[in-house]
Amino acid sequence: MPAPSSSPSPAASPAVAATAPDPSPAQGSGSASGSGSGPRSGLGPVALVISAGISVQFGAALAVMIMPRAGAAGVVTLRLAAAAIVLLLLCRPKVRGYSRSDWGTVLAFGVAMAGMNGLFYQSIDRIPLGPAVTLEVLGPLALSVIVSRRLVNVLWAGLALGGVVLLSGHGGGGLGFGSLDPLGAAFALGAGAMWAAYIVFSARTGRRFPQADGLALAMAVAAVISLPLGIAEAGSDLLVPSTLALGLGVAVLSSVLPYTLELLALRRMPAPTFAILMSLEPAIAATAGFLVLNQAMSALDALAIALVIAASMGAVRSQIRRKAA
Repeated sequence: MPAPSSSPSPAASPAVAATAPDPSPAQGSGSASGSGSGPRSGLGPVALVISAGISVQFGAALAVMIMPRAGAAGVVTLRLAAAAIVLLLLCRPKVRGYSRSDWGTVLAFGVAMAGMNGLFYQSIDRIPLGPAVTLEVLGPLALSVIVSRRLVNVLWAGLALGGVVLLSGHGGGGLGFGSLDPLGAAFALGAGAMWAAYIVFSARTGRRFPQADGLALAMAVAAVISLPLGIAEAGSDLLVPSTLALGLGVAVLSSVLPYTLELLALRRMPAPTFAILMSLEPAIAATAGFLVLNQAMSALDALAIALVIAASMGAVRSQIRRKAA
């Protein structure tokens, strides 16, 4: 959940921000660079984005493994607190010279970040990783449809809805889509709504704060918000050395490493291309869930994921064509 200059994603990196009203993606200053100079072809940037996605989703899988120790809220607290400390040390953001409006934007960004991560981790504590990310992606997709107000994007939304119908209507057992816990699915949808808000406030923060300063400050806000919930659920278990070490691992895999890789990628490829690649997040999540957590999928499950991925990619591509026209 998750991103350099002014943003990150729950399990997901908010690169889909390229579909937001502002052309700059949820990656803040990285987006500015990404839409500018640097080579726009070659496998290098693509490899960076895919590596970032793998890092995020395998970090989420690791988080699921340590939830029995600290609970979902505890893991969120560990992740956000560790990421905030790392980013504050690296960025050393200035706190003077900003208006009340600037701080209001950072506060809203931090609230969205805390909500996105908190709801997503509650979701993957109840349902498999692949379906959770698939439902979460619907938030940015809905934002794209609302912003564009074009018929073609309504059609893409319909395609995504088809995936959701498969998700809710499949009657299989085990870890298939048909056995999804309703509360877990609701948390995933809520995380998607917060992801959309995250994208909006990430872009605004990127315009008001230099470098990654806005991200570091917002991450600190998110950590402070999550702290009481984590303490209430996990208490002193948060201070167990092994749990702290695993929490740091989640923070590195899900925040620090992918944000760095995405920032490098955005300097070498257009933001819309980046957003299209980020549409692969549900597939990467399903793979991580299968390899790390033994969360198997049927062919119908894979089709549901494919429909949502295709809808997300189509919505981004139609946005690109509109801007090019």
